[in-house]
Amino acid sequence: MIFYFTGVGNSKWIAELLSKKLNEPVVSINDIIKSEVKSYEYTAKADERILLVFPIYSWGLPSPVCMFIERLQLSDFEDKKIYAVATCGNYAGLANKMLKDKLQERNLQLASFHTVAMPNCYITMKGFDIDSAEVAKEKINHAEARVDLIVNAIIEDRQDDTLYSKGSLAWLKTKIIYPSFMKYSNKTEFYATEACNHCGLCVKLCPMNNIVLKDGVPVWSEKCVQCLACIHRCPQRAIEYGKITQKKGRYYFKKEDGA
Repeated sequence: MIFYFTGVGNSKWIAELLSKKLNEPVVSINDIIKSEVKSYEYTAKADERILLVFPIYSWGLPSPVCMFIERLQLSDFEDKKIYAVATCGNYAGLANKMLKDKLQERNLQLASFHTVAMPNCYITMKGFDIDSAEVAKEKINHAEARVDLIVNAIIEDRQDDTLYSKGSLAWLKTKIIYPSFMKYSNKTEFYATEACNHCGLCVKLCPMNNIVLKDGVPVWSEKCVQCLACIHRCPQRAIEYGKITQKKGRYYFKKEDGA
């Protein structure tokens, strides 16, 4: 079973590729969290692998993935080994160590952790923007071959360190920058401009039920996890984050962006 969390669709696509190649069903963590159930109970079938697929946030784990792990209840899962595949703009820092520790808290074992480079989508901080169309296309075109290598490693039950992109200054990024990101990530600086057509897509996409429509206009509360689904998927480009995003691009995964 493949549990995936996604904001702009990168991790969903990778989860779907893994599903086809490993013959495992996919389950959306977004939908599970949005349902607001308190415990996530699943029964593992014989010989079933459990995979987590998710994006890297500021060289660390997305808070919804941590929430999911904390509430996950697996029955008939004797070996308690979890495989992880993360999408990232380039590097994952020490997210592998973070996940290992988080799983050990639940008496679960991290069997392997691999990464796939996908187009950047982080635009709510100065100095960060989406990739150019050329770079995004290149990453998407290379991703499926990377997934094939990861699938082989999973089938052989081994960690291939050449398939985990840690990057430079990993300790600094994960131990110093990531905690700062987490501290301020729920700040409510999103707003809708006059271009909003009141379609409500942002409300439907938000995994945290953090957005409501008031007089047809979206309003954000203090549960944001920076998945950025709302700002990138808005069909009218009517959502901004303070003044930071006004001149920045928008991105969500479309297979036709590659090839």
